[in-house]
Amino acid sequence: MPGRPTLEFLKTESSAGLAPLAAAAIAMALANSPLAGGYFAFLAQPVPVRLGGFAHTLSVESWVRDGLMAVFFLIVGLELKFEVLRGELSSPRRLATPLLAAVGGMAVPALIYLAFNLGPGGASAGWPIPTATDIAFALAVLAVAAPGAPPSLRLFLLTLAIADDFGAVAIIGVVFTHALRWASLAEAGAVLALLSALSRVKRAPLLLYAAGFLGVWGLCLDSGVSTAVAGVACALTVPVGARRPGGESMLTLFMDALHPWVAFGILPIFAFTAAGVRLQGLNLGPAAAPIGLGVAAALVIGKPVGVFGVTALAALTRVGRRPTGSTWPQVLGIATLAGIGFTMSFFMASLAFSGDAEGRAARLAVIGGSLISAAIGSVLLRLGRPTH
Repeated sequence: MPGRPTLEFLKTESSAGLAPLAAAAIAMALANSPLAGGYFAFLAQPVPVRLGGFAHTLSVESWVRDGLMAVFFLIVGLELKFEVLRGELSSPRRLATPLLAAVGGMAVPALIYLAFNLGPGGASAGWPIPTATDIAFALAVLAVAAPGAPPSLRLFLLTLAIADDFGAVAIIGVVFTHALRWASLAEAGAVLALLSALSRVKRAPLLLYAAGFLGVWGLCLDSGVSTAVAGVACALTVPVGARRPGGESMLTLFMDALHPWVAFGILPIFAFTAAGVRLQGLNLGPAAAPIGLGVAAALVIGKPVGVFGVTALAALTRVGRRPTGSTWPQVLGIATLAGIGFTMSFFMASLAFSGDAEGRAARLAVIGGSLISAAIGSVLLRLGRPTH
């Protein structure tokens, strides 16, 4: 079966990483300009959508988060399934180190955040915010800072980021699911079962998959389960075996078709709606200060400590190994780049906090922590290059 090469994916991600950053910069500029009123009014504008029994009225910002971002999580699920069955994650030896590093890179930031927020005035609900890595942004920084880095480092970062993104989806499903509507959830499960059966049909019409995905998404929105879970669940029903003319699998067809739209369309749109933080009047008082400090410290300190510490421990105990051809300073640089939360952290922040002050503090800390992580990681990667 002709698979989609992982290194080709890396090149696409690296080139796409700056698009959400540019959109976030535009959002920040608008939020702090004379046009701020129009920008925030646009984000809050209610948009009703009614189709048969489906009837929801959400703001523009909420439709982007709960609608468009479901396609992003569909891509995450497709990439995960492909890598586990055909790609880098199919080798247990290659999988061990980045998978363990991902666990450390989620646990340590969460603990650091909680250390700032378990006391009086803290907001413990924000602990998931620093747990995930922005794949596209991190790979873009790596491509600029260390163009000659060994491929093993890029694959290590990719595997690590995919693993903790999957962990983030699990957190979303468990932590941010409230007041379940079991009937809608059961109907979503039935549609998923039909999609699984459809995967056994050779050359099944693409429209049937699209209709199924849309149905699961709508039912999850009705049920109270995050639509991020719907995206990943749908992805796991797509067959990886050859099904299309020319030998291309349905899974790689969906990845190749959707990825440019997600990388250059959906993620920048989400960054534009999520990154607009009004600095005027921002008061990091008792309620917001622990949030901002906790998120920033978790990204800048917690991520490299968790990722690098577990990677070193895995190599020391021979459970895993250091990426081939890399130096330990380069591995530390990669671990620091894992502190670039950006898109995923924005998404978590939008779920964790509905209050204006808390949300603004969290998003501002995500921007600051991600930029600091990018800068420090770039320096470490440059200094860590082999001398011979």
